[in-house]
Amino acid sequence: MNNPQPTQHPFGTLITTEDLAQQFNACRSWEERYRQIILLAKQLPVLPEALKQDQIALSGCENQVWLGYQRRDDGTLHFYGDSDGRIVRGLLAILLTAVEGKTPEDLGQQDPLALFEQLGLRAQLSASRASGLSALATRIHDIAAQKR
Repeated sequence: MNNPQPTQHPFGTLITTEDLAQQFNACRSWEERYRQIILLAKQLPVLPEALKQDQIALSGCENQVWLGYQRRDDGTLHFYGDSDGRIVRGLLAILLTAVEGKTPEDLGQQDPLALFEQLGLRAQLSASRASGLSALATRIHDIAAQKR
């Protein structure tokens, strides 16, 4: 049986934290930020069904969310994920931008959600979305701790 390759995406490589800061700093309202989130969601490749496995599914989220990773030969981590919710997909794209290509040591020393604060998004999120993001950040820290 072939194991599908994890999805490649532009977040953290072609789309950087600096790019996101420019895009979101240009937004004058929450509605404009919301549109940016939806546009980012459209750039996140759909995760193949074969990769949407229970072991990478997150519980505690209103939408279905998957977050997987692959350790690269250079020791950095490639994260990939998906969600069945448009806004959550966009938020996941932002999170992937913050964590993609980092070493486990780097991830252990950073708050994966700091970028949301920098972009002016964290305070605007509903309690359920904020809780879902916290679950994603916890999963990232757990992965980093396992791989150190």
